[in-house]
Amino acid sequence: MYLPLTRSGAPVQAFKVVLPPRRDGKPPKQSTHGGYEWLYVLSGSVDLVVGTQVTTLVEGDAAEFDTRQPHSITGSSDTASEILTLFSPQGEQIHIRDA
Repeated sequence: MYLPLTRSGAPVQAFKVVLPPRRDGKPPKQSTHGGYEWLYVLSGSVDLVVGTQVTTLVEGDAAEFDTRQPHSITGSSDTASEILTLFSPQGEQIHIRDA
């Protein structure tokens, strides 16, 4: 379930995503598209697959990746997982500056 947090057409789109519990069986289908994505795990755990690299992220973890690479995000816990995701169709990276 995708819950939009920004208006359509904003330079960066924000969504709260609820992912179903882990599913055993086939590997998830990967997709590609222009842009850049950031995600933060609010609850549960997720498997982020970028290319052939699988990273399991847990509550409080964050990741960023180029969406031109084959990727998928799936729940990896026994209950639903929630993430906050930001997507920039321009492929811009977030720059964090020290205070």
